[in-house]
Amino acid sequence: MTFIEERRLPADEIEASAIADEILSNPPEIGYLTISSALQWRIQYSRVIEKAGYVSGIERPK
Repeated sequence: MTFIEERRLPADEIEASAIADEILSNPPEIGYLTISSALQWRIQYSRVIEKAGYVSGIERPK
C-alpha cells in the first residue's frame, strides 16, 4: 500500500489495496512503467463523472 500511495495514483484506499494485492500475487518483471499526464487527467475526470448524480454538486456534462 505504501508503494502505491507514494506514487500518488488516482485511486481510493479500496482500489489501492486491490492493486497492491494484485501486484503481490502477480509480481511484474523488473522494468519501468510510465503514464502520461493527459491519461492521469482523463482517469481522474472519469472518476468524477461516475459520481455525477450520486454526490451533491457533481452534475453530468451535457
